[in-house]
Order: sequence, then C-alpha cells, then structure tokens
Amino acid sequence: MGQTKVVVYGALGRVGQEVVKAVCRDPETQMVGAVELQVTSETLPLPDGSGTVPFSADLASVLTGCQPDVVVDFTVAKASMPAVRTCADHGVNVVIGTTGFSADEVGEIKRLAEAKRIGIMLAPNFALGAVLMMHLAKIAGKYLDHAEIIELHHDRKADAPSGTSQMTARSMVEARGKPFLPPALPGEDSPARGKSVDGVNIHSVRLPGLMAHQEVILGSDGQTLRIRHDQISREAFMPGVMLAVKTVVKRPGFIYGLDNLLGL
Repeated sequence: MGQTKVVVYGALGRVGQEVVKAVCRDPETQMVGAVELQVTSETLPLPDGSGTVPFSADLASVLTGCQPDVVVDFTVAKASMPAVRTCADHGVNVVIGTTGFSADEVGEIKRLAEAKRIGIMLAPNFALGAVLMMHLAKIAGKYLDHAEIIELHHDRKADAPSGTSQMTARSMVEARGKPFLPPALPGEDSPARGKSVDGVNIHSVRLPGLMAHQEVILGSDGQTLRIRHDQISREAFMPGVMLAVKTVVKRPGFIYGLDNLLGL
C-alpha cells in the first residue's frame, strides 16, 4: 500500500499547522490538499520545503481535485458538521479532533460512517498522556467513592467543561457501575461547585498562559489520589493523530476515543 493521502481541514489553525507538519514528516503519509475558511492563495507551501498543495475554502472542490484518503479536522463543531457530511458524500475517511458536539451530532456522525462505509475517528483528546490519565482514573474510580475534576485551558477554548473532562467523568462512572457519592455538605447544586457530569463535579479554568491541563482528584476517608496530565505543546496531539490517520483507512465505521486504538 502506498502513502495515505491527507487533506487538512482548518490548515492554518493552531493545531492544523501542527497536523500539516506531522503529515509531511511521516514517510507513510502524503499531504495533498488544505482547506481554510479564508484563503489568499490557491496553493499552500509545505513546511518541509517539498512544494505546495492546493488550498481552498471549498472542501468539496479539494476532495474532488485531490482525491485524499483521509481528511483531518481540528476546527469548531459548527464548521465540522458540514465538513463531515461533505466527506461522507465523497466517500472520504475522517479524523476529527474538534470538540463541542451535541449528542445528536455525534449520533449523526456515527450514522454517516456506517451508511457510507467510511472510517470516522472522533476523539475528545489525541494526546497519549491524556488518554492514559483517563484510563488510570477509570481504574481508581472503582475503589474511591468521591471524585472531582479540574480542567484548565487557554482562554480561547470555546467549550466548557472540556470534552476530555466530560468523557473522563462518564467513563469513570461507567467503569465503577454506580454514581460517585455526593459531597457531604449541602449546596452541591451551586454553580460554584462546578458542573456536575454523571455525579462528578467539573471545574473549568480559562486563562492566557495555559495550554491543556486536567487533574482528577479522588478521595475517601483519610486519603486522596491525584491523577494529572499537563500538555505544554500542541505537538502532543500528533502521535495520536497520525495513528488515527493510518487506522481509519483500514477500519470502516465509527471509532470514538483514542483508547480504542491503544488496546486500553
């Protein structure tokens, strides 16, 4: 099998630029096109100096002209849903790092993958350390009855709580098979206590200077356990993204969460 041909949707975004670099570095993948909301040139110079690729605001025309195997999308949910539909219509696999989807939108993405027989990978977080943090939290949650989550991100992150924190809370409850115990004192419904997701309060912090950080704090009588992941660069996403790119071309259907590719 030859190189996997990739189009990056949102190629000038902070994560999109890192995806372009990662695709160019990997000998098993080839950058063949790029899409951005506003473009000033018909071509995008590649960061490795190997040339240029077609660059447009029209995803459908790029798919038709470039014939990619995979589209990688790190944009916003409002832009992502039309893109997924367009990719499905063209029979192109998709890797989605966008967050903020509603349950109905996730359901539609799954139906598109199945109906069109394409691979669609959707993950709230592509950082391997973050995925391992969630896995360890699921294990610990079986034994400690109280849990809260603090998630901290840069001030331009649109959604709160983050998709990663919500996925963490839900997976912890699912793994233990019962809700976590509520706080002993009244007032747990106060906004100051954070948003409750399946019985786990999640506290969101948005400040300049932060990248992506999450701490799961579990407690029982006389002890606490803290599981924390700190991401200091968007490069942390790239090993997970590239793994997903190489997997979706071989696995038609819907895949949710990077943990399903790691055997956790």
